Amino acid sequence: MRVLVISSQWPTPEAPEKVPFIVQQVEYLRRAGVEISVFAFRGYMNPAHYGRAWRRLRREYELSQFDLVHAQFGQSGLLALPRRRPLVVTFRGSDLQGIVGANGRYTLAGVANRLVSRFIAYCADERIIVADHLQPYLPAGRRAHVIPGGVDLELFRPLPQPEARRQLGLPEDKRLVLFAADPGRAVKRFHLAEQAISLLPAQLDAALITTAAVPHHLMPVYMNACDALVLTSQHEGSPNVVKEALACNLPVVAVDVGDVRQRLEGLPGCVVCASDEPETIAAALTEVLRSRGRTPGRERVLALDERLVAQKIIAIYEAALAGG
Repeated sequence: MRVLVISSQWPTPEAPEKVPFIVQQVEYLRRAGVEISVFAFRGYMNPAHYGRAWRRLRREYELSQFDLVHAQFGQSGLLALPRRRPLVVTFRGSDLQGIVGANGRYTLAGVANRLVSRFIAYCADERIIVADHLQPYLPAGRRAHVIPGGVDLELFRPLPQPEARRQLGLPEDKRLVLFAADPGRAVKRFHLAEQAISLLPAQLDAALITTAAVPHHLMPVYMNACDALVLTSQHEGSPNVVKEALACNLPVVAVDVGDVRQRLEGLPGCVVCASDEPETIAAALTEVLRSRGRTPGRERVLALDERLVAQKIIAIYEAALAGG
């Protein structure tokens, strides 16, 4: 099976750690025997950029050589039109929910992106969403397969905390809270995490650790070095950092976004906050940090092993081919 993956978010030399979960998924599909070529571009919400990318795609590839096209994020599907091969699209959250600007409000460009993504969902042969709550954002009658992003369980695994802290040069006597996102992305609401940390009891001696420029292969080390992960996003699809933290048995404190409740509910050492007020987040972090324990989270994500996810995606490819 020959598949062309189109992505507006593929890593570049300037942004080598951008959306590692897409790279990871492609790698596991290749391991499963799918022959994949990747067409990467940057749209920047600019129609001219999409037009240039559309033309470049057709210069670089003869689409007839592929069995199907898989667009990662709804907007990337524009480049596959008009369809000459079956089209599978994975919607991951922001493409359907919108884009948050620096002022915390949804942008006009994000509204346009949502409309484009709904149009692509209408055109696609098969649709994948990463969480159930994204289904209402799709056009009526266009059902989607729910396949959360997978976890590389070979990479994300428990390690001794003292060893992880020594490797990173982190203090062994502090309680460390991990904010595993770029603080500069407005949708992640770093200010809430900062405020929550500032409200923690002084005797906890807690510090906030950020990982904006950390290579993906070091993320498991950070997760094992820390005492809790905090997630304060305004919206999410199916946040991979939560699943990766659970694979490392790292306790998670999160606001109720995406499929977080499904991942954490009833899991010892994890808290889904009743609100996104800093005081509520701080109270949850205090409870978790005082225990200084780990969570049996790895068992919760075994079904999300990337090898299993790859097989589910291949089944969707086969359905698209059968329908075409």
